[in-house]
Amino acid sequence: MSWLTVRDEQPADIPAIYALTRAAFAKDGRTDGNEQEIVNALRDDGDLTLSLVATNMDEAIIGHIAFSPVTISDGTQGWYAVGPISVMPTRQRTGIGSRIATEGMERMKAMGAKGLVLLGDPGAYERFGFAKDADLTLPGFPADRFQVRMLGEGPRPRGTVRYAKAFGYEAAG
Repeated sequence: MSWLTVRDEQPADIPAIYALTRAAFAKDGRTDGNEQEIVNALRDDGDLTLSLVATNMDEAIIGHIAFSPVTISDGTQGWYAVGPISVMPTRQRTGIGSRIATEGMERMKAMGAKGLVLLGDPGAYERFGFAKDADLTLPGFPADRFQVRMLGEGPRPRGTVRYAKAFGYEAAG
């Protein structure tokens, strides 16, 4: 996909990221449709650890991925949430999401992240190394949709995960 460029978000990208994220989730009945607000709140709260955009040949933003810190009740540090991940509706299922997710995970590992968590369809994310982990929980969500991927060496964390406050679900930690 030489026509696709993945790069860090720039301030001028914020309106396009907002519009893209809103469009990407507009018809997704599994969410509240407020993912664009989550991304903005992560940014405003200083919790947007990594924000990447995918652009086409015309430098239009056609994909976005966000990474934000999570806390784990056992005190394990260096873990992050993946998402939201957004791709322009007319370009979904063309490899853009895979490319931006792979690049983002590589960058997070290079930044020293120990592991990642996400909420999503297990069938969509197991190819990236995500799997259910009975030792980590996110209360209030189906256990099979909460998935984990280790990025580094070391002991696996155990406990309750809490996402950044922008997500609006406060798990007991």
